[in-house]
Amino acid sequence: MTENNIYTLIAFVLYFLVILGIGIYSFRRSKNVSDYFLGGRKLGPWTTAISAQASDMSGWLLLGLPGSIFVSGLTESWIAIGLFIGTYLNWRFIAARLRRMSSAAGDSITIPEYFQKRFNSKSPVVRFVCAAIIFVFFLVYTASAFSSGAKLFNFVFGVDYVIALTIGTVLIIAYTFLGGFLAVCWTDLIQGILMFAALVVVPIICVINTPDFSAVTFPSESYFSMFEAADGGFAWQTILSGLAWGLGYFGMPHILVRFMGIKSADMIKKSRIIAIVWVFVTLGAAVFVGVAGYAYLHTPGNEALLTSFEALGDSEKIFMFLSSSLLPAILAGVILCAILAAIMSTADSQLLVTASAVTNDIFKLFNKKASDKVLIWISRGTVIVIAVIAYVLALDPGSSVMGLVSYAWAGLGAAFGPAIILSLFWKRMTIQGAVAGMVAGGGSVILWELLFSGKGALIANTGVYSLLPAFIIAFIAVMAGSLATKKPEGVDEIFERAAASKIPEKDPA
Repeated sequence: MTENNIYTLIAFVLYFLVILGIGIYSFRRSKNVSDYFLGGRKLGPWTTAISAQASDMSGWLLLGLPGSIFVSGLTESWIAIGLFIGTYLNWRFIAARLRRMSSAAGDSITIPEYFQKRFNSKSPVVRFVCAAIIFVFFLVYTASAFSSGAKLFNFVFGVDYVIALTIGTVLIIAYTFLGGFLAVCWTDLIQGILMFAALVVVPIICVINTPDFSAVTFPSESYFSMFEAADGGFAWQTILSGLAWGLGYFGMPHILVRFMGIKSADMIKKSRIIAIVWVFVTLGAAVFVGVAGYAYLHTPGNEALLTSFEALGDSEKIFMFLSSSLLPAILAGVILCAILAAIMSTADSQLLVTASAVTNDIFKLFNKKASDKVLIWISRGTVIVIAVIAYVLALDPGSSVMGLVSYAWAGLGAAFGPAIILSLFWKRMTIQGAVAGMVAGGGSVILWELLFSGKGALIANTGVYSLLPAFIIAFIAVMAGSLATKKPEGVDEIFERAAASKIPEKDPA
């Protein structure tokens, strides 16, 4: 092992000890199901904001997005723009309402439970549908995080991909298994700060080491154009698809539960400001990494470095390559920990949300008298089972992090987004409409990906991200299904209880 690898290993070990320590501490504080799944609704504004965004961004922020920009140029930045807009809208219009409504609707602690209680229904159908959708798409999402971790360990230590995948999976399971929601949120806070620092430092170092941008030959004139496609035409598909990513926020269970878990909804405004600043800086920096990295590697005199990077055969490793090439070993180790932080902050949240869906929304329905202790241990067992399945899905070393994330993001966003929005703003919505929208949204993503998207499309590829058409279809399905069925009883009272709480309907921002 080289001296650089030793320093990097030291940084990784210290990081893991901190994370596992938080897991053990949270293990002792998780006394009941509400603690394990929602932290007893005790999160502060900083923890809520940073953990929500860190769990959202995942490894693709430091791997997938910079890699896409590196290869294709600034047209890919529309994804960042769409995500920024979606983040703001989600915090501005959904966060406080969901915190208020989930509390008024029987103090719901999971998204599936919220839907059932929001419609004052005794039918478990909506919870089964929700749990099934979460299980399917979060498996893909978690697999993307595991794949990111394996690529990181493979790059840094030269460890075989499968061995690297195994190490990363075991570490993520460990503290999620122990601490539940509190461990996930507190570790996400640390991970979010690490990600922020890393994304700011690396592109600045790149610029410092690229003295003359005019000497760099970029692949085409359209590289710096946000509106021009590689063929010279208007990049309408890329723009539309990039902006559509923002729609996914309204349906991400691992983000929405942060809104439900905040200690007081009066803290929402402060959390929103923190979250928006974090997202603006990190997304902008990730885009800059791709451009600055391309310029640095293509600067005259850096031919050997460029050859080394191209030998990796994976543009998604650009952030890792730049960190290890430009920074002192110990600092590079800390920066590379930020990639691991991004990976773990998403995987742990997804494992916990999926485990909560299986335990609280399936197992508990058949075992209503099960104690909190039993439910917590069932959840911990579910974390292991889900992680093992995701591990198997991630075994292909050629899998694209960006591809896996985009598929899962579309499925969850289309299935839950329209249903969440309408459930908060439309009293006439019914449980039948919710189920129709979820099935239509999730199903449409699967069909669109199969028929119209990517290289394997059975019909001519439209170039439009599946989330956009699926979101529209799901929205229509929710409304049609609701209007075709009887308005549920007791819903007006839930809205009145929510409105009577201390959570402000609107704030000045």
